[in-house]
Amino acid sequence: MDAAGLLNDIWYGKSPMRFALWPVSAVYRALAWARRTAYQRGWRRAVEVSVPIIVVGNVSVGGTGKTPFVIWLAEQLRQRGRKVGIVTRGYRGKGKEWPRAVAADSDPEEVGDEPVLLARRTRCPVVAGPDRVACVEALLEKSRVDVVLSDDGLQHYRLARTFEIAVVDGARGMGNGLCLPAGPLREPPSRLQEVDAIVVNGAGWGHAGVFRADAVVTRVYHLKDGAERTLESFEKKPVHAVAGIGNPQRFFDLLSDAGLNVEEHPLEDHAEITLDDLTFDEPGAVLITEKDAVKCEHLKANGVWCVVVDFKFDADRTARLMRLVLRGIGERA
Repeated sequence: MDAAGLLNDIWYGKSPMRFALWPVSAVYRALAWARRTAYQRGWRRAVEVSVPIIVVGNVSVGGTGKTPFVIWLAEQLRQRGRKVGIVTRGYRGKGKEWPRAVAADSDPEEVGDEPVLLARRTRCPVVAGPDRVACVEALLEKSRVDVVLSDDGLQHYRLARTFEIAVVDGARGMGNGLCLPAGPLREPPSRLQEVDAIVVNGAGWGHAGVFRADAVVTRVYHLKDGAERTLESFEKKPVHAVAGIGNPQRFFDLLSDAGLNVEEHPLEDHAEITLDDLTFDEPGAVLITEKDAVKCEHLKANGVWCVVVDFKFDADRTARLMRLVLRGIGERA
């Protein structure tokens, strides 16, 4: 069993190794509580900015669908006349200077894959960097916006926030309920009681008051020439699914549920992708995620298709969630 499989068994299965890691987990949880308390009681001061900040994050590590939700929320706010800016971590970006403005044609190797994806899909000003406060200040210096979305900033307490949204993977939920390293949580599950809204990606985990969404395929295009197909056109045919995201299994299951005969090829989250990663001896089209596509378009590989997945809420949940968000940032819906 590889390292990823071992962690998955500990965090989401019944591996007894979680008991051996529990003492370290207890220390991690105590440190997370102390840091949170320091900001709540004013012992450490959060930085206020001139526009509302909506933080979208999670309490667990790994993919929950946070970035697709940020894309959805940015579009919903824009449809309602708001000018939106986005700040994000730029994880694994190799740039030496931060914060950095990100455009649709920015090099993902320099700024990270998620910032480029956000810039392309939202057409909003995006700034990436490890210091969210510096990112917001750089964004406001260059762009006139009404509201800023902070992607994956739930634990970045130095940036004062107006509204918090936690995104939870419905299939995996809180895992074994333990903090790192014995479990998948950055903060204890009780942290969810303090956020302003909880969005659940898919069926499974949840309770009254959450906003449940579905991940749906909205486009499939060829990486080399942009030609489009429907996902149904791949039904009952062998395909190679390659995913370097936080939870590759969610992508694989999405394809399998659509009737595809999937050969799974999971990669590390944010992995650098080479032509070898997209080339196989066995026949079949290669399907990749949109986040991975921004990193390997330059390869111009034949037979590689990008599967675009978007969040979808029903009309009632959309209306209720957006009323809650707009009221939370002091605006009328």
